[in-house]
Amino acid sequence: MLKIAHCPIYSHPLPEGHRFPMIKYDLIPEQLIYEGTCTKENFFCPEPIDEKWVLNVHDGAYWMGLKNGSIDPRMIRRIGFPLSPQLVMREMIIARGTLECCNLAKSNGIAMNVAGGTHHAFPDKGEGFCLLNDIGIAAGYLLDMKLAQRILIIDLDVHQGNGTAVMFQNEPRVFTFSMHGKDNYPLKKEKSDLDIPLKTGETDEIYLENLTQNLSQLFEQQRPDFAFYLAGVDILETDKLGHLSVSREGCRQRDEFVFRECKRRGIPVAVLMGGGYSPRLPDIVEAHCNTFREAQKIYF
Repeated sequence: MLKIAHCPIYSHPLPEGHRFPMIKYDLIPEQLIYEGTCTKENFFCPEPIDEKWVLNVHDGAYWMGLKNGSIDPRMIRRIGFPLSPQLVMREMIIARGTLECCNLAKSNGIAMNVAGGTHHAFPDKGEGFCLLNDIGIAAGYLLDMKLAQRILIIDLDVHQGNGTAVMFQNEPRVFTFSMHGKDNYPLKKEKSDLDIPLKTGETDEIYLENLTQNLSQLFEQQRPDFAFYLAGVDILETDKLGHLSVSREGCRQRDEFVFRECKRRGIPVAVLMGGGYSPRLPDIVEAHCNTFREAQKIYF
């Protein structure tokens, strides 16, 4: 059975008019259950993560600042969410969800988190709607517990995974691959192990060609025994922050390719949803739901 991490706290209250579409975290499970792709039994609500796994990859002073609300107000502005104990708890639960997805993927081939993919969180700071780097925390867990020896992070959010790149820049057991918009946030790009920057306006053909060529080569060269897949839907032509022109069908084909390759090669994969900022909520929700539909079709 496909197991999916989801908890009501994922949909965090924000000031009216905030540009982050928090409601998607309620709508995605509702739609999947309504249409019969999933049942309630597919979903589990994680507990908060043990802070030892947070401190495994994040700076202690930064973590304490988050917990007691004392981090610099300028950093809070860069994060983009009003800081509160509930928000920090949300991040801890999302991170635990991703960690649990690792364990479940080892057994089932795949597991998914309705949230996660907080790749703009650095070891010592947050930005871009990211406080804690859930992929970084879960990768550290896998390595420390000797559950993986060679991890591939497939970051297909439209924004570069800058925090993740820095977090693992000196860790040879983790390979960071980011395919993103060249002209997008963050303005200052970090150095992933492999960055594929795409021009503004690139469409399905170029996007999928770049993905299939580069990811196929990475699987052959790196021989990972675990993968994280950040499946952002901000690559869509409808996205107001993305600057690419990928169709919903192209986005679905992207998911299908990643899943088929992981399954064919026997690589367990934990899937995180990442970003999506189309003005119409149905565009975001439908593209995210396609990721779950493809997982069900290919694995179960």
